[in-house]
Amino acid sequence: MKKVSTILNHLKQNPEFRKINTNEAIQRLINVLPMKLKKGIKFGYVKNDTLYFVLTHPVYKMEFEYNKALINSLLSSAHMTSIKDVKFFVTNKREKKQEEIIFYEKYDERSYGIFKNSLKDPKLHKIFEEIREIIKSS
Repeated sequence: MKKVSTILNHLKQNPEFRKINTNEAIQRLINVLPMKLKKGIKFGYVKNDTLYFVLTHPVYKMEFEYNKALINSLLSSAHMTSIKDVKFFVTNKREKKQEEIIFYEKYDERSYGIFKNSLKDPKLHKIFEEIREIIKSS
């Protein structure tokens, strides 16, 4: 019986799955980039032998333009020799932040407030009785 990794490697070698290999190569290239450049990339794609990087902020576009020679030299290390040009642009669509929905669940009280209060300290005894009243009222 073949392992899953062996089957996936065979599938990736088929020409129908060329896009998977291209996406993996782009991800390898992004991982090789310095951290100051890496955190500005939303994603990358290839179209007509041009590698496009979609950036998160206009400041990153200037940073990428300055480091274009570095990126071109890293293309060979990511085995992307078919790429002729590299372009960068900032998307004008804003990402929608997903709001965290916090559910406050109300539980039914399972106690009836029937317990022995054998505390000798008057402050603690009073607090216990207040807790008993809260339990009985809910």
